[in-house]
Amino acid sequence: MTLKLKVNGQNVELAIPPTTPLLNALRNDLALNGPKYGCGLGECGACSVLVDGMAARACVLTVASVMGREVTTLDGLADKGRLDPVQQAFIDAQAAQCGYCLNGMIISIRSLLNHTSTPSSEQIGAALEHHLCRCGTHLEILDAAHRAVALNAVALGGFDD
Repeated sequence: MTLKLKVNGQNVELAIPPTTPLLNALRNDLALNGPKYGCGLGECGACSVLVDGMAARACVLTVASVMGREVTTLDGLADKGRLDPVQQAFIDAQAAQCGYCLNGMIISIRSLLNHTSTPSSEQIGAALEHHLCRCGTHLEILDAAHRAVALNAVALGGFDD
């Protein structure tokens, strides 16, 4: 069976079973390395992607469940070679040690900003609370999330902190 998906703005066709986990299709069939395999249970957040602009766990979604919807991975956030403001904020804040968890955190902050242009600290915390990071860069990650709010506003033509 050939399944048609839209991933990172591109229409793709995959000859895989419809019950294939989305994460497997993204990594194995489309060679997208942003989403990571963590727990396989939707608990850690490493596999997060955007589905129609909302954060979702790719390890527990099937390919069939996202047909007809827009899937965006970390690999697809940049626009014409320019990093997404959230990506840039995480670089600016040096919010990584091993970096394994960053895919999910960046995706979740992008999702939050897609729906709330000026989130509160509590909303940022809520967006990140179900992401596991073992390295302990929590303060830098929170700094990056707050920087992302400001950079996103500038990118949208808003204020400049």
